[in-house]
Parts: sequence; C-alpha cells; structure tokens
Amino acid sequence: MTQILVADDHPLFREALRGALAPYFENTEILEADSLDSMLAVLNEQREIELILLDLTMPGAEYFNGLISVREAYPDIPVAVVSASEGIEVVAQVMSLGAQGFIPKSTPTKDIAQAIKHITEGDTWIPESMHAELETVDAEMAQLLQRFRELTPKQIQVLSFLRAGLMNKQIAHEMNVTEATIKAHISAILRKLEINTRTQAVLLMDKLQLS
Repeated sequence: MTQILVADDHPLFREALRGALAPYFENTEILEADSLDSMLAVLNEQREIELILLDLTMPGAEYFNGLISVREAYPDIPVAVVSASEGIEVVAQVMSLGAQGFIPKSTPTKDIAQAIKHITEGDTWIPESMHAELETVDAEMAQLLQRFRELTPKQIQVLSFLRAGLMNKQIAHEMNVTEATIKAHISAILRKLEINTRTQAVLLMDKLQLS
C-alpha cells in the first residue's frame, strides 16, 4: 500500500487534506506529523512512504530547516512543500533546496491530487502561473539562494534565533550547546552568506521572505 506523509501542525488542515485526497488515492495510507521531530520519527518507523507533503512553518521546520533536514536524512523520498507562503523567492528557494514540488495551500483539491501524481511519477510540479515568475528571479537573488543553500540545519536554526533577537548566550541555552559553538556557527553563516554582520543576515532573511 502506498503511504503519503502529511507534515503540518494544523490538525484541521491535515484532516481536510486527508479527506479531500481519499477519493483520488483509494489504496493509499495517509500518515500525519505535526512537527519536525514527529515527522522524522514517522519516517524512521515507516519504510514505504512515497511522498512527504511538508509545511514550511510547523515547529522545527521553520526557515527551510524541515526541508533541508528531510532531504539530507531521506534523499530518496520526494518532498512537496504545501505552504501558504507563495512569494516567488520562497518557491525558488524551495526548489533549489531539492523539493520536487511547491503546492500553495489555496490550490484546489483536484489540482493537489494531480500534483501528487506527477511528483510520485518522478516529475516536478509548481502551479502553471508560477513558471514565468520563477524565470524572473534575478541573478542577485539566484546567487543569494545558492549561498543560503550551503547552510546546515543547525546554522539555519541559529539564523532563526538571530532574527528573533536572541543573544549568543540565549541561543546557546536554547540549543543546549556552548556559547563558543554559537559563535562558530555565526562566523560560518556570515562567511557562507558573504556578509559581515548579524544585521545583514537578518535583512537577507527578510529579502527571502522567510517568516
């Protein structure tokens, strides 16, 4: 039996998606997760999952950390991001990080089902209306996306804490590491993003519409 994992922290959305997809995938088991940790736990337990439908903002998955983590840990399982964030920069980043599809949460159920079929057959999928927009992402943005892709999940987590206004000591406490480790992460982040200050890092996140 085919398995699809719906990873989203809103139970009503998971329930709605499960009910909506059932008529299109009769021999498919819909699994659920509500955080990065629970998603990884399900993936560790279930070996027949053929597709992950991933929300970008569930706990632990913020700032593309969920997508990066699952692509690193389970590179052979296709991932389609299902998100309410529809900015073209977000779509470009999602696809550059290895997602096989981007499905806006506003997409009609029939089209979501069609997208899933395309992705499970090995194709990529984004809404037709976004194809032309994706080509307009300028060279500067493309370079920024490429640099951001070099960040590790831990570095992205540090970056999210920086944007929230936390100091190094606070971040170290939240991540249960030493302050020296956080300083090393920040130095690596600045080097990879080719910037000089924490403020510039936060501004780059704003430019990528990471919220």
